[in-house]
Amino acid sequence: MKIYKLKSGILVESSDQHYLLENYIWDKFINDDHLYQKVKSLVQTKRPVHNALQLIQNELVAPIGSQEIWASGVTYFNSKLARQEESEAADGGDFYAKVYTAERPELFFKSSPHRCVGSGEKVRIRKDSTWNVPEPELTLLLTSSGKIVGYTIGNDMSSRSIEGENPLYLPQAKTYDGSAAIGPCIYVSEWAFPKDAEIQLVIHRNGAPVFEGTTNLVQMKRSPEELASWLFKELSFPEGCFLMTGTGIIPAKEFSLQPGDEIRIHIEKIGTLTNWVSL
Repeated sequence: MKIYKLKSGILVESSDQHYLLENYIWDKFINDDHLYQKVKSLVQTKRPVHNALQLIQNELVAPIGSQEIWASGVTYFNSKLARQEESEAADGGDFYAKVYTAERPELFFKSSPHRCVGSGEKVRIRKDSTWNVPEPELTLLLTSSGKIVGYTIGNDMSSRSIEGENPLYLPQAKTYDGSAAIGPCIYVSEWAFPKDAEIQLVIHRNGAPVFEGTTNLVQMKRSPEELASWLFKELSFPEGCFLMTGTGIIPAKEFSLQPGDEIRIHIEKIGTLTNWVSL
């Protein structure tokens, strides 16, 4: 099932039917260890709506309330190689090689809700960065108890020129207004997310594709459950949180985003997150 956050309520897609749930508080609704079972039960009491596409087109917002977004780094081998390459001039490559094989993963704060956008909205590139890329990532919805109850698509926008200059600049490279996008929905299931699911990235410029890449979750070195367990070791999240799980699609160093580019990230089961780039 898919859960969409709308301006007027919550829209659930189940078995090719759509159901509108009104008068629910988003934070309380999704922060539920039994979210799938709750949603499944609720839709059985509702009649389908027939204007779902119109509602999604006109009222869709990012599926986030007061949750923080955190992110994982260097969870794919391709990411390890790219981070080493971009940090060679600053002698920082060893940091990324070591964290890839270490017991402790790289976890960092990515975004507060007001810096995050949804599908159909604009992400940003920093004006003081010369090399910018999207990072398509499976993103976990975690409850306040640390349980994974849903999945969405995340775009961890990254200023590679800033991070490459010095690893200590990571917060500036990763966290700024419009630096994160999630959506278009939250996928919930009674089963764990497929380990072989494919992630696709297509970037269009002036109507034509300028970059395409794919990966799959099999390439991840760490499991979602492992990443979630480390995040919750010494942190509490009263309303739950989102955790981006890292990227395995790395554009070549010759490529950088430009204002007006369209970014499409597709993950099986969830759908497509679409954003445009602005300064």
